[in-house]
Amino acid sequence: MSNINQDTDLVVDKEDGFDGINQQKNPEGFTANIKYLIVGVLFGIVFVKAEIVSWFRIQEMFRLDSFHMYGVIGSAVTVGLISVQIIKRFRLKTLDNEQVSIPDKTFNKGQIYGGLLFGVGWAITGACPGPLFAQIGSGYLAIVVTLLSAIAGTWTYGLLRPRLPH
Repeated sequence: MSNINQDTDLVVDKEDGFDGINQQKNPEGFTANIKYLIVGVLFGIVFVKAEIVSWFRIQEMFRLDSFHMYGVIGSAVTVGLISVQIIKRFRLKTLDNEQVSIPDKTFNKGQIYGGLLFGVGWAITGACPGPLFAQIGSGYLAIVVTLLSAIAGTWTYGLLRPRLPH
């Protein structure tokens, strides 16, 4: 059961307070989504060239043998923080002139369990969801198993979500 929060126009689930991630009001057509495909392909190329998709680089990170991945992740977090602050401070709008709404997040203990599970899976498989498709595109076909597992895990979470601690 959901309702719309009148202050923010966000769809909020009454059971656990979940606010949907996509608050876009005007739907985009198929051809408009080509821009996302192009950006995704370019992003994948950057991942490959920066060696972010390398299983060996990921293992170096988890063994604390190299700073490479920590530098990449730290840079991404820094750019993300600055970008969100600019969007909030200047009330930037999308290319379709829609208001960008970034709701405040609340911490809960389930995030610790989820983060630990995510980290263990990342360490075992050498892949996180970001570079999965770039790894597959680079010829690491064994990662298809990781992709299918990620999809199954997401589906399972969606199924169990109402019964999990939030």
